[in-house]
Amino acid sequence: MSHFDTRAQNWDKGNTQVAGAKVIADAIREKISLHKEMEIIDFGTGTGLLGFDIATSVKQVHGIDTSAKMLEKLEEKNSASLHIVPYKQDILQEPLTQKFDGLVSSMTLHHIEDLRLFFQTIYETLEESGFVAIADLEHEDGTFHSDNAGVFHYGFEKGALLKVVQESGFKDVTFENINTIQKPHRDFGVFLLTAHK
Repeated sequence: MSHFDTRAQNWDKGNTQVAGAKVIADAIREKISLHKEMEIIDFGTGTGLLGFDIATSVKQVHGIDTSAKMLEKLEEKNSASLHIVPYKQDILQEPLTQKFDGLVSSMTLHHIEDLRLFFQTIYETLEESGFVAIADLEHEDGTFHSDNAGVFHYGFEKGALLKVVQESGFKDVTFENINTIQKPHRDFGVFLLTAHK
């Protein structure tokens, strides 16, 4: 069982996760004009904390995750009036065939080993005017997680990440701090990166 499978049952009880997703959703709305014709990917959707918030502003959210247990918790929250279409899929190994208007993501990018492959894959998955809005940790010292299993990046340094995104074809790339997560030993910055195809 994966790390995220074991944490799925209590994921939505964590205030850091719940409050953080709300901050990220609000920041995305400030930067991106969401509307009811949009089909959006929530990459690393987990239990849908970000996706359900975004779903109120768009036509449909498609939630991508590799954790079956996280997606089970997401499906328990689906309703007739508000739902996310779940996919248990590694889209870097098995890309989606449908084109989407945008991708949102919360605190998932540091679990992706090959950033160039990720951004190139997403670029090909987006419609011509598509966007990405990705929130994750600013560069940190490796102490954010108590266990760094499955963590490939200790946050991200702005210049290096923007270079990868731009070299993958994206334009209008922005990177700004939107939140601070306070832990007993130190604070951790959270950024929102946005870009357009």
